[in-house]
Amino acid sequence: MSDYENPYKSPETSIVPETPQGAGSALTETMLGYLKEASPWLRFIGILGFIGCSIMCLVGIISAIFSSVLSSLAGELGALPAGLISLFYIAGGALYFFPALFTYNFGVKIRNYQLSSSNEDLELAFKNNKSLWKFYGILAIVCLAFIPFLIILSIIFAAVTAARLIN
Repeated sequence: MSDYENPYKSPETSIVPETPQGAGSALTETMLGYLKEASPWLRFIGILGFIGCSIMCLVGIISAIFSSVLSSLAGELGALPAGLISLFYIAGGALYFFPALFTYNFGVKIRNYQLSSSNEDLELAFKNNKSLWKFYGILAIVCLAFIPFLIILSIIFAAVTAARLIN
């Protein structure tokens, strides 16, 4: 078995690729141009994210203030209490603050790199980019984990509703 290599084995490579003698690992002008073009858009999307988070939290607070009116409407429909809905809005606003922050910081650090040419700014920019995608990946895993729970909950709800309609 040791005569051939396992085709399912993950490839092994160093974290920093070796560059041939004379080849630089610096960013090319084209790469810098793309980063320069992306920087204002990243900051813009980050600011829109902050505004969206603020609006969600504001809606949650207003919903909590007027929860008695909303709960009377929701009570007739058998929906969730308005207080719980306001908590979802506030939690959603707080949750999406972080992607907005990472996106905005990514754009700011790219702009700072263009002004200072400091590798530290570039590293911080890519650190924010990594954090953004790591956050989205974890959020996707959490959402996927809730799908079986929601399916089971839906089946139970449908069974209870069908039992009430039969009686």
